[in-house]
Amino acid sequence: MRIAEIIQTAIHKLEVGAGARLLKFFALALLVVILALRYDSHAYKNMFTPEGMDSAQLARNISEGRGYTTEFVRPLSIYLETKFNQSKGATSGTNAPDFARIKTAHPDLANAPVYPVVLAGLMKVFPFHFTLDLKQSFWNDGGKFAIYQPDFYIAIFNQILLLGVVALTFLIARKLFDSAVAWLSAVLVLFCNVLWQFSLSGLSTMLLLIIFLSLTWCLLKIEELVREPQPNVKRIFQLAICVGILTGTGALTRYAFGWAIIPVVAFLIFFGGQRRVMHVLAVVGAFVIILTPWIIRNYTVSGTPFGTAGYAITEDTFLFPRFELERSIHPNLTFISQLSLYRHKLWENGVGILIYKLPTLGEDLVSTFFLAGLLLQFRKVAVRRARYFLLMCLGIFVVVQALGQTYLSTKSPDINSENLLVLLMPLIFIYGVSLFYTLLDQMVLAAYELRYVIIVLFAIACCLPMRILLWTNKPSPVAYPPYYPPEIQQTAGWLKKNDLMMSDIPWAVAWYGDRQCLWLTLNAQSDFFAVNDEAKTIHALYLTPETMDARFLTDWILPHEYSWGTFILQAVTEGQTPVNFPLRYAPPQVKFLPERLFLADSEYWKLRPDTVQ
Repeated sequence: MRIAEIIQTAIHKLEVGAGARLLKFFALALLVVILALRYDSHAYKNMFTPEGMDSAQLARNISEGRGYTTEFVRPLSIYLETKFNQSKGATSGTNAPDFARIKTAHPDLANAPVYPVVLAGLMKVFPFHFTLDLKQSFWNDGGKFAIYQPDFYIAIFNQILLLGVVALTFLIARKLFDSAVAWLSAVLVLFCNVLWQFSLSGLSTMLLLIIFLSLTWCLLKIEELVREPQPNVKRIFQLAICVGILTGTGALTRYAFGWAIIPVVAFLIFFGGQRRVMHVLAVVGAFVIILTPWIIRNYTVSGTPFGTAGYAITEDTFLFPRFELERSIHPNLTFISQLSLYRHKLWENGVGILIYKLPTLGEDLVSTFFLAGLLLQFRKVAVRRARYFLLMCLGIFVVVQALGQTYLSTKSPDINSENLLVLLMPLIFIYGVSLFYTLLDQMVLAAYELRYVIIVLFAIACCLPMRILLWTNKPSPVAYPPYYPPEIQQTAGWLKKNDLMMSDIPWAVAWYGDRQCLWLTLNAQSDFFAVNDEAKTIHALYLTPETMDARFLTDWILPHEYSWGTFILQAVTEGQTPVNFPLRYAPPQVKFLPERLFLADSEYWKLRPDTVQ
């Protein structure tokens, strides 16, 4: 073959053949690499969510062979353990029964297991260095701490999962519509600032998105197969089992996701074909089989199906405002069965979600197109039915998120583990983009090339939040206040491995300091001594701007007669603690006040006189 013919054949393949597809994927891969490098070099931040640090420290315990135990101890968890073990007469084999199971490794009662187990596997495979490294320039800024290596590795892992979300969005959009909608939807998901923030948070959201989109794809495949003249019964049944397994796995990634079984079952009842009963039974059976062993484990450990997580519906109500329930060592649960409590919470939070969250769910512009697209009558059956599934999920997730919302959503309104609506963002992008193309097809343009100009302008407008973030001043990667890992690691290192600390950021002490840490009790007297005298000695108290910079009247004065605010005022202004308080020593060589406060029952720093970096 002549050289001219070879060149012509190659050009033809690049334009219309397999080469064209390869070129598109190469361009997308290059775009992904450039975006990731730019984002991480400009907008990276160490972990800033309590839930992310909690999952990470739990994963480390699993990877090191310590079992499903936690170093972040909630007073509510102590209450549940004590009540359960006393009821069955359990003892620890020592003179003083450890009913609270805090003198040894404390079982975790707050987290669903899948994500910590996945992170534990990651920690087994890759070289995680939990001790701060200030020698390598990548982890520090001029010799000062900047990036915590394990936080960075977990963020990279979640960003890889984000690429999986982009790929699944493309596949679903192409299945429902066409390649044009698929490519634009994938690009918008890739440039979604909210999803990139979730990737840095350490939360399980990216993994849960992979599960949810895989579940959606399986449901669409079932719907497609049942409409065939001769449905493949075996194939449909296998897909139904996969749907049940995925839903159960999602519930074991985040408990609230388990309510997705309702729209899944409803979708199969409506569109599951003649054998819909068998398909529903397959889904529910697989879901129950996946979920049951973990519920049995929780019952065996605490006498509750979901541990402390099962009380989320009661948190941040007028009975237990803010974090009061989880910080209560003796909570009064007498009135938690009152329906009015939950009606009020559903109404108050639900209205806020519908007014403020829903209209901006898929970035403002795409959300507008999605909401307007609800009025369209799509010709394709699969598109209409998928939209019904999306709307059913939206309704269920609004209710579940409203009832399960705690004070975490107030502290971080968008990036938190209670945000279920973010799981619908890829589908919302797909339907929003489909309406955009529908309107574009109806436009009369002077030249066909203007169509591409409009598409590019639309994409730029949708990706504006990301563009603004990447071109603003580079923020510090340190999530202070209140988290400064070198200081946390140092103060925790003063104590022995099994010593108990108390802090207002116990998740951070557990993760960065690798020490057992109790969440700050509701008051500095009765609740503090209920733990110190009856459960386990508290050797140190570490308070950060989380408490020191709290509201004077609301957080310090009004809560309780012996509040921590009163304690801080006495310690700072008078230079002394209450007479009977056992923690009286403060390190003189380190300046904690006025932003932070550290007290201990002995001068541990004389044994390990390290300096804060």
